[in-house]
Amino acid sequence: MPEELRMKSKVCLVGEGAVGKTCVIRRFIHDQFEDKYISTLGAKVSKKEVSVAGNGGEEFRVDLTVWDIMGEKGFRELLKEAYFHGAQGILAVCDITRKNTLNELNDWISAVNKVTGPIPLLFLGNKADLADSAQVSDEDLRKFAGTHKAPYYFTSARTGQNVEQAFRQLAQLIAAKNTPRQVA
Repeated sequence: MPEELRMKSKVCLVGEGAVGKTCVIRRFIHDQFEDKYISTLGAKVSKKEVSVAGNGGEEFRVDLTVWDIMGEKGFRELLKEAYFHGAQGILAVCDITRKNTLNELNDWISAVNKVTGPIPLLFLGNKADLADSAQVSDEDLRKFAGTHKAPYYFTSARTGQNVEQAFRQLAQLIAAKNTPRQVA
């Protein structure tokens, strides 16, 4: 029987305040949604294990340590070293009902990359359940993600739409980057 392959990975969620980072994490970790908004103070860390395929088709158990940070700009600079250090993946979250939150992601990604260098990145257009109020279209998010050569999902922390899939794909990207390729 082959040895089980395990990996630990730090994932950071970035984005402006009130885009739903904490709610996305709660949906992923506990499959719950909390309707009232409470601003994150500092950083909060959660954990969950997922299984993904490695480069050679082998199965990996990835222990994701998920970091949630407050979305206020001043704290981005204050906390960036401690918060982003050691990160192996980024979920960049915007609120589709506020277009400016998509454009602000460039600054967040730049701040992470200054600390980590290039790491796997995935974009979330959150609050897909509010599509009637959307200011960010599929084309907007596709183009934005394309400039970073990264995948994207429209998610809803309220309904759970694409939340699990997004975290699993990011874990897959991290595993692929951090495992050696099979050489024949």
